[in-house]
Amino acid sequence: MSTHFNNLALFTDLYELTMAACYFKYKMFTPATFSLFIRKYPPNRGYFVSAGLEDVLTFLENLKFSKEDLDYLENTKLFSSDFLHYLSNLHFTGDVFAIPEGRIFFKNEPILEITAPIIEAQLVEPLIINIINFQSSIATKAARCFYAAKGRKLVDFSLRRTHGIDAALKVARASYIAGFMGTSDVLAGRLYNIPTFGTMAHSFILSFDQEISAFRAFSEIFPDNTVLLIDTYDTISGAHKAVIVGKEIKERGLKLKGVRLDSGDTPELSKQVRKIFKESGLNDVSIFVSGGFDEYKISEVLEKGAEIDAFGVGTKMGVSADAPYTDIAYKLVKYDNRPVLKLSAGKETLVDEKQIYRFIENGKLKKDIITLRHESLEGGEPVLELIMEEGRRISPPESLDKIRKRFFEEFSKLDEELKRLKPKREFPIELSPGLRRLQEKVTYKILEKELGES
Repeated sequence: MSTHFNNLALFTDLYELTMAACYFKYKMFTPATFSLFIRKYPPNRGYFVSAGLEDVLTFLENLKFSKEDLDYLENTKLFSSDFLHYLSNLHFTGDVFAIPEGRIFFKNEPILEITAPIIEAQLVEPLIINIINFQSSIATKAARCFYAAKGRKLVDFSLRRTHGIDAALKVARASYIAGFMGTSDVLAGRLYNIPTFGTMAHSFILSFDQEISAFRAFSEIFPDNTVLLIDTYDTISGAHKAVIVGKEIKERGLKLKGVRLDSGDTPELSKQVRKIFKESGLNDVSIFVSGGFDEYKISEVLEKGAEIDAFGVGTKMGVSADAPYTDIAYKLVKYDNRPVLKLSAGKETLVDEKQIYRFIENGKLKKDIITLRHESLEGGEPVLELIMEEGRRISPPESLDKIRKRFFEEFSKLDEELKRLKPKREFPIELSPGLRRLQEKVTYKILEKELGES
């Protein structure tokens, strides 16, 4: 489990090491800049939410090859002893410009750019892609659920079906950044100080001789946090029994916190359950639902008038089911003070070190302009920040609540059309005149030098 990202130097593709061995042999230690970006939107996406930067920085801070790592590489018989000795002293010494977590970004924009000696910058590619691809995908999926819920509460219920232990933890964190109120994952609650929530399983109900006995037992042990699962046998019958227990709790000076529905016709059942509680004088009992929810199902049940206060969102959010990956890339854009780019069809890259300037009009995001790093555009806000310099963080890690607040502020500025579950337009992205000129200049040189065109 890579929660703290220690001893992960070998979490890299073999070709990163073989390239590094060549760089070492030919004494190529000059600084290189690599840019991380997503080429295109997955289906029905119009934006991304930045997440994962904290883990990237922790990984870079701890980059080191252990004796066991080096012994393993020696046993492959691929690498010289001189190169392995070089790796034994390697650590990250570069700079990182990045979009802070919680901010919105768009396709083809640099999410982060790393400048470091080329071996260092090359070796870290796979883990950086792995971290940012997954966590930004989940944060984006969670933001879409947050939008669809229209102010109703959301809880991460995904840990059982995420793709691994570390993934479950990162889903809890990323979804909390993007508006979820908490998680069912207790370890994530401890590690990240995220609120935890839970009710009961059907097995708990089945273990008692009667449903109401299970309700009474739970309310006796957790009188201040009683949420009853009422659909084990029949939802309406369960609701009536919950009313009985709710009134018993009320007589003790407390109140029934809520009930959970996990099956059936959610809109219709939620309306009936709400009516039962209102007619019984228990007007403040929350209705919590779970069972296959994501942004699409949330939107669907609310459009049908469902009486729901909170959603447990699990599998489909935890694996970003409709968009489980992004077309994310980490490409060399500058080496030895020489701007470089790819011309591969459909995979062209933007040259050199860059910045993004964001323009806001009437409180809403209007457009982004990608510029060269040294350029400055009046009226625009720079999005990329210097996060790490010479291998050291510029400032201490941010609190999750600060990142979460940043998301709320930024998301409120995103145009309603782009928030929709099926947006019909894309956010406008432009290239600055300076970047465009350099792009054309370098392209011309490549065509002339490599292809003999003029």
